[in-house]
Amino acid sequence: MLSFAELRPAADIVGVIRVDNGNFTGGRETAAGGRDGRLAGLNGCDSTIGDSGNRIVAIREFFGIQVRNDKGQWVRYRRFGYDEIPKKNGKTEFNAGLGLYFLLADGETKPHVAIFAVDKTNADILYQCAKYMVEITALSRPASRPLAWCRDSVREIRTRFGGVMKVYSSDAESKHGFSFSAILCDEVHAWPNAAGRRLWTVLTQGTDAARLQQAVLVMTTAGNDPDRTSIGWELHEKCRRILAWRRGQPERPQDEDDPQWLPIMYGISALTQDDPDKIADLNIYDEELWKTCNPSYGVTLQPRQFRNEARAAKASEAAERNFRWLRLNQWISTKDVGWLPLTLYDKTQIGPSAKVERETWVAEHLTGKTCYAGLDMSLRTDLSALVLVFPPQPGLDTGVALFRAWRPLEGVLEAEQRDHVPYRDWERAGFLTLCQGDMIDNRDVIAAILDAKRAYDLRALGIDQYLTATMTPLLQDEGVEIIAISQTMAGMSPAMKELEGLIREHKMLHVHNTCGRWCFGNVRCAVDGNENRKPMKNRSIGRIDITVAWIIAVAAWIVKRNQKPDLAEAIAVRDLAYNAVRFGPERRPHEETEKRSGPVRPGRTACVRRGGGNLIVDKGFVIANLPKSVG
Repeated sequence: MLSFAELRPAADIVGVIRVDNGNFTGGRETAAGGRDGRLAGLNGCDSTIGDSGNRIVAIREFFGIQVRNDKGQWVRYRRFGYDEIPKKNGKTEFNAGLGLYFLLADGETKPHVAIFAVDKTNADILYQCAKYMVEITALSRPASRPLAWCRDSVREIRTRFGGVMKVYSSDAESKHGFSFSAILCDEVHAWPNAAGRRLWTVLTQGTDAARLQQAVLVMTTAGNDPDRTSIGWELHEKCRRILAWRRGQPERPQDEDDPQWLPIMYGISALTQDDPDKIADLNIYDEELWKTCNPSYGVTLQPRQFRNEARAAKASEAAERNFRWLRLNQWISTKDVGWLPLTLYDKTQIGPSAKVERETWVAEHLTGKTCYAGLDMSLRTDLSALVLVFPPQPGLDTGVALFRAWRPLEGVLEAEQRDHVPYRDWERAGFLTLCQGDMIDNRDVIAAILDAKRAYDLRALGIDQYLTATMTPLLQDEGVEIIAISQTMAGMSPAMKELEGLIREHKMLHVHNTCGRWCFGNVRCAVDGNENRKPMKNRSIGRIDITVAWIIAVAAWIVKRNQKPDLAEAIAVRDLAYNAVRFGPERRPHEETEKRSGPVRPGRTACVRRGGGNLIVDKGFVIANLPKSVG
């Protein structure tokens, strides 16, 4: 093994690794995952800090162990480096720095360093880190003839000696014939099953034939792979068993070492060998465990943020799943998680519970108020739901949700036995409407929406287009604005996150509805690697239609809230305010409107031209006098 003095080139390259994110912009990132002063091992000081996963030791083991090849040349003993670590521990910066080492100081005549990820957008993250390091260090100097420079148009870094570091697509079929001196594989846990496996095979078999000592660096967090079929899981399991063998504790009798590999693994999965019993024995809220799993804890990762996320994990199954996965690096073995606890739902009720008092409260407090609706239709043989969301407004200090639901009367006995809920009792209590026959009559749902339009200021109705195609034109003819909400992760996650935040802060309350409470408790979510989530009907333990309609209503509210105001409406409002100040409020019947176009229908605004300008007439009354230049 080479000494640290002999590893000076690698140490020098690591010395330029710099973080360009958030509060750490411009700070030095070190091989240990922290900041200034933690590179002691490479600077000749104590080199025994940390364990076998320590990145200082990793550099020495990867670059320092050499053997003679068949031609008698000294080459690296290792070919594969595997870095599995939780998010935000400096993984990307560390590997970008090593990529620059392979580009500039690895002894290749014309180095070719390739960056691969699940797509080019993700691979660009590593490229941007390397670009930042080039541009703020001596690598980009002198400006007239720099050692290295970046070409953003093709996402590559070139050197004056002919080397290139470049982002490539994940298309395996177009990668045959390449000869890479180093390959950086980012977030392998997210590589799709079949396509990811094909790409890994193409990259690692044959691309090293013309290279003296090709290096393949794999960097990843734990994955969400309950079926255990991805290339990410296969590499994780391989490296976990290699480490166990090197500790003298092989997991299986047939396990053996693979000297080409150098695994670095942090997290619950590495600590427990993915043993469910060992995982169950861990206290995931122990701060010492957080430090063990995160080498940058207290440096780039702030303890206060960790404690806040741990507090959220105690209150939500979905948050606990994400905390284990993204913060403690546990490979996920469940396909779905619950959402919010029923205790939180119960604490956010508003108004009385009894039917008569409840209906009276709704009439007194919600009539005429602005609201947004969400509609979740079933296949007309099961539960369908309409939810009205009233945002905070004059007379309402918090948001309020009002639930309605329908299901067919026929088959209700069987449904009660299957779902273990009293549908008929819920109808008597006013929580549910049982429709005659074996299907929900869409006319009943349309009538309920139009009733809501008359009783409240209904601004928009969010729908799932798939099951409402026949209803949409009928509602639009009645003046209901329809907003299609996609039932995808992108369409549902923003509204689901906002609703969760409002409920947790007690800023979204609901009128009592036992059927709604049952749906709320049934929700199971799908969660992706970016912590986006959406409700999953096929994985939930019962009907969740009312909660889905609630999320759709919030999504419609978000769309309208972010919508730019209509130009004509904005001009009218502006000039109404202007004329009110200049002339005083003017509201008088206007006969010219009726002569030209008949009476103005309630809720409609007309514009009537006259010699001096335009009159804005609302509900038969003049409300503004616009100058000619505006009209």
